[in-house]
Amino acid sequence: MHAESTLAQRTGRLDSLTGLRWWAAFAVFLYHMNNFAPLPAPTQTVLLNGYLGVTFFFVLSGFVLTWSARPSVPISTFYWRRFARIWPAHMVALLIAIPVFYTLLPIPEGSFLKPFDLAILLLSVPIIQAWWSNPMILFSGNPAAWTLTCEAFFYALHPWISRVLVPMAKRGALLLAAGIVLYAFVFRVASLLWPDAGLGVVPVPVQRLPEFVLGMALAWAMRSGWRPRIHPLVGVAALGAVVALRVVAQRFFAEAPAGVLIDGISNELFTVACGIAIVALASHALRGGRLWFASSWQVRLGEWSFAFYLVHATFIYLALRIFGYQPASWTNLLWFAVLFVVDLIVAWALHAYVERFMEKRMRRWKDDRDKERAQMRVASV
Repeated sequence: MHAESTLAQRTGRLDSLTGLRWWAAFAVFLYHMNNFAPLPAPTQTVLLNGYLGVTFFFVLSGFVLTWSARPSVPISTFYWRRFARIWPAHMVALLIAIPVFYTLLPIPEGSFLKPFDLAILLLSVPIIQAWWSNPMILFSGNPAAWTLTCEAFFYALHPWISRVLVPMAKRGALLLAAGIVLYAFVFRVASLLWPDAGLGVVPVPVQRLPEFVLGMALAWAMRSGWRPRIHPLVGVAALGAVVALRVVAQRFFAEAPAGVLIDGISNELFTVACGIAIVALASHALRGGRLWFASSWQVRLGEWSFAFYLVHATFIYLALRIFGYQPASWTNLLWFAVLFVVDLIVAWALHAYVERFMEKRMRRWKDDRDKERAQMRVASV
């Protein structure tokens, strides 16, 4: 009964998390810029940690879906809404990416280009390419879209994980969060200590599932009344601390055992930092606090962040294909600015005219069908 009443309660908007999601997307953009127009070290070393923004996406995804879950939404409707949310924009971004990343001509040595292979490209339509570890498949189609395979897997499991999570209440959810973090670290350390044990062949979506489940557990703990008083700056600082630790390790003792260990478990450390940051910002917002991340422009950019993520690498690599690799230089900041503006404009268009446009219509279609079926059931009684 407690779980049902908790699920029925309305949850407030957490705009600060939407704003922070934008900065995660921007970090991934900075990471991929190193493949075209890097900045001098040590700045380059810092930006190379931008890939960790994907980890934030996964933890936040689990948190947001669980935070907004409603008992009145059928599983079929949940799945349809997730499909409507990601697939139309993904398909348009895929069509834009194919002529950038693929060619029918001979490929120069060292080029990022791939030979056109329809069979491999078709794996991107149902978003299943990341179930293969071969980079030619894993990063096929739109290379950034490998994360969507993970998200689709997470979405498929969410209703069923929720059935286990929801009865746990606050204490059980926090124990699950601690357990999933422990599992993630044990798995990663075991992979480092025994590289021939076969753990590396575990599919990427399965490897990244703990990040999503951690977000789910933290969200349910908070919906059950958990309100830790962690200052938002502590949460954001936790993200920065992991990056700083990794940068120091890479620059000063990369070959030492400690440096190898830090590099190996950096994603798990960042996963924990993401959990701290999300909980800190959410708790602050629920107490009525106002954060810089919740400013209107950051929330708007956060709403565009999915579209931005889908297209950002395509235009970076298009510039690489046209202009060639740019040696590390501070003048490359001009390339950063130009490509950022291009990506942002395309992301806005993709969000406004595909992502949001199609999601609204697809959701309305399913909602109308659900109403019709409910009316038919009532009439038949």
